[in-house]
Amino acid sequence: MTTGSPNSERRPDGAALFIAAILAVIAAIIIWQTSQMRVPPIQARVGPTVFPYIIAGGLALLSVGTLISAWRGSFPPREKDNYGPMLWIVGGLIGQILLLSTAGFSIATGVLFALTAKGFGRGPLWVSLPIGIAFSFIVWFLFSRGLQLSLPAGPLERLIP
Repeated sequence: MTTGSPNSERRPDGAALFIAAILAVIAAIIIWQTSQMRVPPIQARVGPTVFPYIIAGGLALLSVGTLISAWRGSFPPREKDNYGPMLWIVGGLIGQILLLSTAGFSIATGVLFALTAKGFGRGPLWVSLPIGIAFSFIVWFLFSRGLQLSLPAGPLERLIP
């Protein structure tokens, strides 16, 4: 017969403590940056400073909650990392970054879509790549033509006058 709870023998969760520290640092940066903003007196009561302070307060509360849970050791044990899917997704992000200025939004984002789908175990690349490019082209068209926003254009986007 054992005495004490199973969590009483666990050390504080180091990863969760790190996440709590990062959340606290982000909250502090938001508070500091917001306090440095020059706000016209007419907007001083409810203006552009209110929302960042609310976000910073929420992050601070999340930081405290994460810190308490980490200290108690109440997070469940994590599974081993599966690096294969992570590499597919990171590869998709890198591919999009590298292709965005040359191949345009549709192709670059289609590559991101296809490699992310592959990382999640969805279908072969030869199926998901054209689907991703088609969806990305629709998004480009809606943003570029409908909302008049400037997204990187490549050979596919230049086909539309």
